[in-house]
Amino acid sequence: MILFISDLHLSPRSPGATALFLRFLEGRARQAEALYILGDLFEVWVGDDVSDAYTTRIAAALCAASEAGLNIYLMHGNRDFAIGEQFAGAAGVSLLPDPYELVLPEWSFVLSHGDALCLDDHAYMAYRAKVRDPEWQRKMRAKPRFLRALLGRYIRWRSARRKRDQAYVYADLQGAATDDFIRDHGYCTFIHGHTHRPATHDHLVDGIHVERWVLADWHEDRGECLVWDGQALKREALTFEN
Repeated sequence: MILFISDLHLSPRSPGATALFLRFLEGRARQAEALYILGDLFEVWVGDDVSDAYTTRIAAALCAASEAGLNIYLMHGNRDFAIGEQFAGAAGVSLLPDPYELVLPEWSFVLSHGDALCLDDHAYMAYRAKVRDPEWQRKMRAKPRFLRALLGRYIRWRSARRKRDQAYVYADLQGAATDDFIRDHGYCTFIHGHTHRPATHDHLVDGIHVERWVLADWHEDRGECLVWDGQALKREALTFEN
């Protein structure tokens, strides 16, 4: 059994989602062979060396699940793109490139955070190109830790303000680019997050029907994982009651 999750946006300001994730790691996740986290595990990440009690607690919980036999794979999202090998080592997780082709004996998937295909959001794509540039990241990591911590606070503040705007809607993936992506990856079943629009889409690409599964974002009282049982994918709700 393999589990897929994304967009938890964990921070000290999300105690409910944090508690739910820790409960998930201690229970449901350990029934699986592998867990794939497809980006935005954290609300913000400005360097492995900017650590605190909160991130240490999350790393320890991930490491405990890994030591119990769960294989954990982590992909960068648009919020935690600066996670590096130092955190990965402490957490016992393996970092994945985006996209990543997961080839199993029964089926094949292509995994991504999904933001690279939101081409119609021109402002975001310009921002993404900047922050994903290795030279920009090098300069960012070279800044004093207190400056990067301030940057993290600003990003959280901007995010909170945006969420208060009820008119805000996350951009969706561009249709033509998504079909090209599916074609380039051999018509594999496509799993991603980022958009906060959980759904299952059926793409017809070159006469081939290909499913695209969009993972749900997590909230203070609920989350979701996508389960591959060796035969089919299904969504599983995660709450404090189950």
